[in-house]
Amino acid sequence: MTEEPGPDRPARRPQQRKQVLLRLDPSVHDALARWAGEELRSTNAQIEFLLRKALADAGRLPGDVSAMRKRGRPPKQG
Repeated sequence: MTEEPGPDRPARRPQQRKQVLLRLDPSVHDALARWAGEELRSTNAQIEFLLRKALADAGRLPGDVSAMRKRGRPPKQG
């Protein structure tokens, strides 16, 4: 379901993903990397997953956020 642009809703431009420098304790990073590997995600995807979950649990996840890609390798094309 896609909402049409109008006078009160401007057309959405494709958004680029934001790059953020994140400083973590090495032990926290290692634990995140292990957890991500167990769930077939990159460490970056695991951090994004956890942030989205925390935002949703707090009722602060914006409604226009796109869904995350599924875990694991993308399907073969062709």
